[in-house]
Amino acid sequence: MLEKIKATATYIEERIKARPDTGIILGTGLGGLVNEIEIIDSIPYNEIPNFPVSTVEGHAGRLIFGKLGNREILAMQGRFHFYEGYSMQEVTFPVRVMKFIGVERLFVSNASGGLNPDWKVGDIVLINDHINFFPEHPLRGKNNNELGPRFPDMSKVYDERLRNKAKLIALEHNISIKEGVYIGVSGPTFETPAEYKMFRIFGADIVGMSTVPEVIVAQHSGMKIFGISIITDSGVPGEIVEISHEEVQEVAMKAEPKMTLILKKLIESL
Repeated sequence: MLEKIKATATYIEERIKARPDTGIILGTGLGGLVNEIEIIDSIPYNEIPNFPVSTVEGHAGRLIFGKLGNREILAMQGRFHFYEGYSMQEVTFPVRVMKFIGVERLFVSNASGGLNPDWKVGDIVLINDHINFFPEHPLRGKNNNELGPRFPDMSKVYDERLRNKAKLIALEHNISIKEGVYIGVSGPTFETPAEYKMFRIFGADIVGMSTVPEVIVAQHSGMKIFGISIITDSGVPGEIVEISHEEVQEVAMKAEPKMTLILKKLIESL
């Protein structure tokens, strides 16, 4: 695995002729930030050695190198999911590669189901903690100390300083935001009413099918992490309705300009 990571990182470095220190993973319906990036190079995933290829609608499947303000960034337009049949090592492979390219800060976005009864569809949530409810763990197996420690600390995963900056940006632009706990599940089914209830009892505010594996590996790699989510459907008792992936994308796209603004201003302020 380490040799593949290094080979892929070398390919990308030679292609972009740079070592960006900021990485972004753009999730479902949240690709609008791409329009704010001064794109220097765009590499389809199927051209990158050892890279998986996204199979989900709404995930473009390309790696973008460019600038946000004066900050050089590497953005994944489309991510990989455990439910697509990939192993956890494949899902998190791009994060490993980013680290070897020089990325020290990872910004992760996603769409989620709402569990907190005080929140509503369309709300933007800063992730301050997570619950790993995936059936597999991305660090299972023999540890390679060159990648990170055997037992990484998870007490302060999501960077408080970055969250505070995001809150200030939201306040300055009159954007209402929430802050809470994300629970990551394997999918691809949306949750049953009983599962929504259970996850709320666990202490989660939102639920989704991504993010946690990438964040665990980013933490293992020593990166600073910022997570942000759009609530695209409700799992609150009495508010649960049938939902499709297309409807999730539609809600995410409506809230996208606000999230895009927060991420853009946050990254430019680094």
